[in-house]
Amino acid sequence: MRALRQTIRILRRWRDDRAGVAVVEFALIVPIMLLIYLGTMEASALISMDRKVQSVSASIGDLTARADKTLPVSQLQDYFRAASGIMTPYSASEVRQMVTAVSVSAEGETSVEWSREFHGGSLAVSTAYAKGDTYPLPASMIAVAKGRMVIAAEASYSYKPLLGLVFEQAVNLHRSGYFLPRFDGAITLKP
Repeated sequence: MRALRQTIRILRRWRDDRAGVAVVEFALIVPIMLLIYLGTMEASALISMDRKVQSVSASIGDLTARADKTLPVSQLQDYFRAASGIMTPYSASEVRQMVTAVSVSAEGETSVEWSREFHGGSLAVSTAYAKGDTYPLPASMIAVAKGRMVIAAEASYSYKPLLGLVFEQAVNLHRSGYFLPRFDGAITLKP
């Protein structure tokens, strides 16, 4: 009986002792807090990268649409390089940029006039769209651009997580923008 009373007394002392409660609560909450912190850091980096990809797409499309009737290939390559600078401080070598000139007929049919892609610091002539291919413009853009040309600019990037603790898979970011030439009429690409 005495042993039982002594055990109950020890258990009551442990129950009433508050000295280690904060340490135990802290040890329980730290992993959750770290996961939330790292998740927030990953999410903000992903959102920042998505905005940069969107800015690259908008910049290259806007610069191309400002051309007056003809655009030298060397100048288009300079536009691609300038737009790549937006990715700073991230590496721009993984960003895939593409500009496609699409003519829209009066009936609303699309036809690719020319297309160029920039990836890894070099300009590629062959892209996903060959001359004469149809281009999937949104219906609202076709309605606005009937009988005119549209400059379609695309940028894509495969975002790899910083630490890979919250999510491990790469996230493919893709943005596109559509621009009407500023000086009206077609823009031809000059070699």
